[in-house]
Amino acid sequence: MEKLYQLLPSFFQNVMITIYNIREYSKRYGGRYLKYRQQYLTNRSLSLSQLEEYQKEKFVQFVQHAIQNSTFYRDSLKGIEIDFNQLAMFPIIGKELLRQHIKDIYTISKSKAILSKTGGTTGKSLEVYFTHDNMQDRFALLDDFRSRYGYELGKKTAWFSGKNLLTSRDVKKNRFWKTDYWYKVRYYSTFHIKREYLKYYIEDLIRFKPEYMVGFPSSIMEIAKFGLDNDISFPPGIIKAVFPTAETITPTMREIIETFFKTRLYNQYASSEGAPWIFECKNGNLHLELQSGVFEVLDENNQPAKSGRLIVTSFTTEGTPLIRYDIGDSLTLEDEHINCDCGNNNPLAKEILGRIDDYIYSPKNGKINLGNVSNTLKGTYGILKFQAIQNELDKIAILVVVDNSVYNKSTEEKFIQNWKDRVGDDMLLTIQYVEDIPVEKSGKYRIVKNNIKHLIN
Repeated sequence: MEKLYQLLPSFFQNVMITIYNIREYSKRYGGRYLKYRQQYLTNRSLSLSQLEEYQKEKFVQFVQHAIQNSTFYRDSLKGIEIDFNQLAMFPIIGKELLRQHIKDIYTISKSKAILSKTGGTTGKSLEVYFTHDNMQDRFALLDDFRSRYGYELGKKTAWFSGKNLLTSRDVKKNRFWKTDYWYKVRYYSTFHIKREYLKYYIEDLIRFKPEYMVGFPSSIMEIAKFGLDNDISFPPGIIKAVFPTAETITPTMREIIETFFKTRLYNQYASSEGAPWIFECKNGNLHLELQSGVFEVLDENNQPAKSGRLIVTSFTTEGTPLIRYDIGDSLTLEDEHINCDCGNNNPLAKEILGRIDDYIYSPKNGKINLGNVSNTLKGTYGILKFQAIQNELDKIAILVVVDNSVYNKSTEEKFIQNWKDRVGDDMLLTIQYVEDIPVEKSGKYRIVKNNIKHLIN
């Protein structure tokens, strides 16, 4: 199908994308999706105490399901009382432990699952199984959040994600997008965020007139920054809201995007593994959505803290249960005495930290953001960890730690091709196999080390 797609004219490529989305979206928006939407709409008025009681009940149900269906949890939780108040007695599951025991953690077969393949910003590959019901639940809650700002599936949307849909013919014609005709979604390439191309993005956004923008905020910011730097006036009133994904929102990023597109950005937090949701309200406050899971903030001694490591238990991960999962991000909680009058009574977070806002620069394609860098692991097996180091404009050194019992020449070729898809064929890639990749002095692991930012405009 990929070979056929590459050969087809652009119109028929768009038709293929439309047909694919109709099939995939039926999994997300079928089944019990509408029931969940109604449930979350009704639950908007729940008080904090009601939300906490709902959370406790869901926690017990979720853990019982994991014990009954997962060999890993049946063994690791043996002898522990299934009680929300005993949460601190449950073991913390790190990313490496999850990866090592993933087959024993799964509760459903691959054939019955919706797959989520993620490299993650720590550079370790992971394939998560979602049940269809859980996926419908997740999208119902996400859409309930977005609907507060007028969004519904089918409204014109500009989407900036890791989909690599362009051909060389598209680039030659300065056409950096593909369109789903049925759902009115236009997918803009995040692999070609280069100054000489950005005016074409802006011109098409003005022609397309999307009501909403979704996706990597670093890519959206580059377009907005180009527009501001070149005194381009984006028409007011077109875009009603921007919903960023996958990256941390900085104050500068927010200011640039909101100023150029003349709209509001509403932050959200989750993960490809299925972390519970955090949503930004109309007042600009971040709310921990207790209906979706449990949030713990712990210090280095695993004690509750105001600011620290985020440990999550997610109720919509029955296919690959996440119970006290160390997701690798950090969170700062808001002071308890601060309340929000937006109508959402969930507790508040002050700041989401931990996602490294970094990029690789390609002279051909421009900035390759962290989301796209981590996606170079997709379709590969046996790569335990990698780190991309850029010391020169046209060269990238990639340190790779592999499991030799799984990793092979075919995987190496796939990994290299994934990189070339993002940075172009002209860039020199050197792969260096190492035993381990050390963390920084801060204790954090970096998937990207860009040492040439001073050379980039």
